[in-house]
Amino acid sequence: MKFEDLIKEVKFEVEFGGVKLAPAIVQDADKGDVLMMAWMNEEALRRTHECGEMVFWSRSRKEYWHKGDTSGNVMTVVEWAADCDSDALLFKVRMKGPQVACHTGARSCFFKTCDK
Repeated sequence: MKFEDLIKEVKFEVEFGGVKLAPAIVQDADKGDVLMMAWMNEEALRRTHECGEMVFWSRSRKEYWHKGDTSGNVMTVVEWAADCDSDALLFKVRMKGPQVACHTGARSCFFKTCDK
């Protein structure tokens, strides 16, 4: 599906500070592990598409956040998809740099595990 067609289907439904957002799940394209979840608005999705690297909307800073600009942990998009309801996004990426997705220094933001 072409970008312009798919972006028309995406539902940016979560409103935070007057900005409509959709959750963006980021997964390693080769290893399959989930690296992080962040928020995107339509402009962040356009910027990601144009530059081929992950760009998010920071709810706390209220600005666009090009992943890796300060950390060096750039995420290059391999492919992306919207879920069946078009209200969540999944990005498969390859990381450049130290292979760290989380601001804590962990590879993945999902390191707080719970026993069964």
